[in-house]
Amino acid sequence: MPKLILPKLALLAAAAEHGGEAAEPLALGLAPATWIVAASMAVLIIVALFLKVPAMLAGMLDSGIADIRKQLDEAKALRAEAEALRKEYADKIANAEKDAAEMLAHASHEAEAIVAKATADTKTMIARREKMAKDKITAAEHGAITELRNRAAEAAAAAAGSLIAAQHDAKADKGLVDEAIAGI
Repeated sequence: MPKLILPKLALLAAAAEHGGEAAEPLALGLAPATWIVAASMAVLIIVALFLKVPAMLAGMLDSGIADIRKQLDEAKALRAEAEALRKEYADKIANAEKDAAEMLAHASHEAEAIVAKATADTKTMIARREKMAKDKITAAEHGAITELRNRAAEAAAAAAGSLIAAQHDAKADKGLVDEAIAGI
């Protein structure tokens, strides 16, 4: 018998002599219930190895890891896409602000050009109206001078007619008429 079993058997024999309960037999220091549990575990492990449970568990873990990696890759792709969209929209906003500033500057220049043209047109119109007013004044002056001359001529003719009528009688007229006829 091996050396381990002998001391335990001696202990059992001593316990029986002293009136104690008989202890369970031990094999390699283990009780029968422990051997049953150990054998069950060994059978379970052998069956698990025979059915390739560790490979199946490893495969399930690997597929889980692959799924997680796939999800991480998709998340990275989505993040990259989101970053690209953010950059694109930031660029669009910057371009829109730049375009707005350019449009504002262009509108300001156009407004200045319109004001300058309106000022020039106003000056031209004022000059034209001044010229028209001067022309009207000149025409009115000429008309007034002509009318004054006509009135003066009429007054002179009337005065000459009355002077001639007062100083010339029919005899003097006959001599003048004869001279005019002779001159023809």
